[in-house]
Order: sequence, then structure tokens, then C-alpha cells
Amino acid sequence: MSGQPPTVSEFPEWPQFGDEERAGLIRALDQGQWWRMGGSEVDTFEAEFGAYHGTPHALAVTNGTHALEVALEVLGVGPGTEVIVPAFTFISSSLAAQRLGATAIPVDVDLDTYCIDPAATAAAVTDRTRVIMPVHMAGQFADMDALDKIAADAGVALLQDAAHAHGAQWQGRRAGALGSVAAFSFQNGKLMTAGEGGAVTFPDAETRERAFLAHSCGRPRTDRDYLHRTTGSNYRMNEFTAAVLRAQLARLDEQIAVREQRWPLLAGLLAEIPGVVPQGRDERGDRNPHYMAMFRVPGITMERRRAVVDALIARGVPAFVAFRAIYRCEGFWKAGAPDETVEAIAARCPNVERIHSDCVWLHHRTLLGTEQQMHDIAAVLADVLAG
Repeated sequence: MSGQPPTVSEFPEWPQFGDEERAGLIRALDQGQWWRMGGSEVDTFEAEFGAYHGTPHALAVTNGTHALEVALEVLGVGPGTEVIVPAFTFISSSLAAQRLGATAIPVDVDLDTYCIDPAATAAAVTDRTRVIMPVHMAGQFADMDALDKIAADAGVALLQDAAHAHGAQWQGRRAGALGSVAAFSFQNGKLMTAGEGGAVTFPDAETRERAFLAHSCGRPRTDRDYLHRTTGSNYRMNEFTAAVLRAQLARLDEQIAVREQRWPLLAGLLAEIPGVVPQGRDERGDRNPHYMAMFRVPGITMERRRAVVDALIARGVPAFVAFRAIYRCEGFWKAGAPDETVEAIAARCPNVERIHSDCVWLHHRTLLGTEQQMHDIAAVLADVLAG
């Protein structure tokens, strides 16, 4: 025995790219029109991405946060309305609603899947609720059966925050085929990326057309007389971004297949480590792209968790602390916050209080590694926690 602490050999790099992305960039360059109104890359990407997710109605935008904003706007969100969001999520989920003048209402999540809790969601619905926003955490679908019923009974819209859920499936259907709007992100760490970018899928052409106007300063595609029909902003994706994303989409299925093989192995190994609880899976989510490999260490302090993450990184494992509860971020309270205290929200979000304090996640490129690397990750974590 060398006595040296275990480490992990280098994982595949992210982003992954090759001649397909290079060819796309040259194709976009050579067409001589680099914005969506003159070129063909964005239009083609929308058709391909929409078809992949089960709908002919997709809109490409500048980034994932803007995807949420455009979607919320066309769903009628604005001053005087409320949007129900999981309290455990990246803060764009709530800020998108707050930027439109709405109030974001944080609710608790399921302790096993980390997705929005249907019972907590139903309890939060008021006559001002306009949208319920489930987040498909780390690629695990929220309980869409229960949420669909809650939304239908209340007469409100569902907006899927699918920033982690490219290619994910709920009972055989992808996000675009579930009858509600879904918003995606292509930020640098996402499952497919061009550095930034976003997309929204819609269940019908009319809503997509209203979103098109909103994302292009209220101006119809064929307008030549500056007849801006509605309010909006410039959220248009450029041709180079779309060209890269077309190549990235073509890589996605193969990568998901590898992650779906690696996660059950890694999760089983992590579960054997005393005190470690991997994120669970609702089997109705029958395809999970695994944007993050997530696990909890119940009872760990936040200071100790930070030390564990630092130690994992030092030994070759790309690890991160989990999202902070949105109501414990100063930015959440700057506009559109509910008339409650932090302590009051925390009291009705006990699961979020646990998860945001004791959860760790690993970059999805770890799940593109070898089977041996899954064993190595577990060995490193066990050693770190025992130290």
C-alpha cells in the first residue's frame, strides 16, 4: 500500500465539440447573414429541437433566463400576479417572474427527488396565482401528473423549467409533448451548450407566435414598416449559436445513454457509504439525462460540506455545493418577494432547509467517465468523509 489518499483520473472535458461544431460555424459564417431574420440556422435549430422534444413549436432565445421571462410573459405574468416556484432551484426560476413585476412564491420540495412538492404547491395556490413552475431538478421530472391536475383544477398555467432536462422523458413523453410550455438553457455547463442560449417549446402555434413577437421587440417577422404589435425586448438567438447547438443536439442521445448507465452504478456505490443519500428517482421519469449527480450527507454542517467539496476537487472530482434556498439569497428580496419573513418561509419548507444545507452535486461530465471511475469517485468520497 502506498499510503496515498485515493484520487480519480481525469474525466472527459466539457463542453465536448469537434468537426461538427466547426462545420456549423463555417456554414453560418459563409451564408453571409448572421442574425436569425436573414439566416437559416436558428430556424432549422428550432425545428430540430422542437421535434426532438415532441412539438413543432419551438423558439430559440438568448439564454435560459430569458426563455423563462418570455414564457412567463406570454402566459400573462405581470404585476399583481403570483408564480409558484420550488424554493430549491437556481434563482433564475424566481427572478424571471420577479423581473416581470410578479411575486414569486417559494414552496417546499420532495426530499427524495428534490423536485417541487405537489401538496405544498396546491396549498400555495391563490386567486392571484397565474403560473406554477416545476423545475426538473438534475434531469428528474417533477410529478407532472399531480401538477397537471392541480393546475387544471385551479385554472392556472404550468411552465416547466427544463433547464436540466434536455431529452428527459415522463412516461415516454418529452417536455414539449406534455401540453405545457417548457423553457431550456444552453449555458456553458448545460447538457448541450453554445456558451449561452435558451429555447422555449409550446403546445400550440398561437402561443409560440406571441412569444416570437415578445422576443423580437414586438415586431412580426415580415414587417417592413416598424409596426411593433406589442411590448417586448430583443431576445433573438444569433446564427452562430444555433449552428453550434445543432451539432450539440446530435451528440445528446449518446451522452444520455452513457449517463443513464453510469448513474445507477454510482448511486449504488454512494448509498453504501455511511451517511450518504443519493438523489432518488421517480420511475415515471423513464429517461433522465442526469444534469447533476446529486447526493446528501444529512447532518453535515455547511462549513464541513464546503471542506468536503474542496477535498473532492483536490482529488480530481468536480464537486459543488448545492443551490442555496432562494429565500436565503439577498437578491430574492429586492423585488417581487412575498410578504413573509425568511423564517416563515423556512418553516414551511423543511425539506429545502435540509437539502440546501447538506447536498453536494458532481458535474455531469463525471457520468461520462468509465465504470472504474464511478468506483473511484465513491472511494474518494468515503475517504474524505472518514477524514
